[in-house]
Amino acid sequence: MTRGHNLKPMLIGAGGLAFLCAMDAVIKYLNRDHAVLIVVIGRYLLGTALAMVVWWGAGRPRLTREMWPAHLLRGAMIAASAFLFYWSLTVLTLAEAITLSFTAPLLTPPLAWAMLGEKMRWQNFAAGILGFIGVLVAVQGADIRGETRLLGLAAVSGAALTYAVALVLLRARAAADGSVVVTLMGAMVPLLMLTPALVFLPPELRVMPALTALPWFVLLGLLGNLGVQLLSRAYARADAQTLAPIEFTALPWAALFGWAFFGEGVAPAIWLGGGIIAAACLWSSRAAAPAH
Repeated sequence: MTRGHNLKPMLIGAGGLAFLCAMDAVIKYLNRDHAVLIVVIGRYLLGTALAMVVWWGAGRPRLTREMWPAHLLRGAMIAASAFLFYWSLTVLTLAEAITLSFTAPLLTPPLAWAMLGEKMRWQNFAAGILGFIGVLVAVQGADIRGETRLLGLAAVSGAALTYAVALVLLRARAAADGSVVVTLMGAMVPLLMLTPALVFLPPELRVMPALTALPWFVLLGLLGNLGVQLLSRAYARADAQTLAPIEFTALPWAALFGWAFFGEGVAPAIWLGGGIIAAACLWSSRAAAPAH
């Protein structure tokens, strides 16, 4: 893939992340009145239903035995990352949680090298470092004191690691399986893995959502599926370390949604960091990739 071909998949992936950030805002809203596990399962239940409709309409692409091991592992990583990240939203602002999760792009190049044999290119690694500097600028002044907020920080760190592994596995299967199958598996497998955990919820938290909340859960499924569809298309066109810095584009979206829907302040440092992040993404998109 040549330099000129790198920008398009990055734009597609950035669009997917915008949908996923909107989904995170809906999740933060639902977390106010529902247990985190209920919200996570609701997200993947509606996501699976919508993905099944798309899968059926696409001619029911085959789900082969060969593809299951990778999708089971990816589903486990998605389930762990989702639960940890969604729980962090109960104690951190949306922009803080997104910002602190940006260790994932830094982890992607070495994981892609270890798991897929992708050659680590210094331009992509340096772009990731530059993007993370943007994160450090953006997070200046954030208050992460207190035991609960420290647990939130730990949860985001765990979510970043499992999310990075899921991204690498997405790259491994996106081109072979297609976005329809990848999206279906990315919703169905976490649903099957998380649903049994409902038995461990205290009875007072095992409350099903009211009918008035159902449109929000449908919106969760729709936003999540759109985001994963676009990301899978991006990862089918470019390798994992080239696309890693686009994760940083989630920060401006998180700041916007946090301000618009939750009244969370947006410090000037966030926008300065966002500019640095954008520069990192552009640099990564111009880095030469191996010819296909």
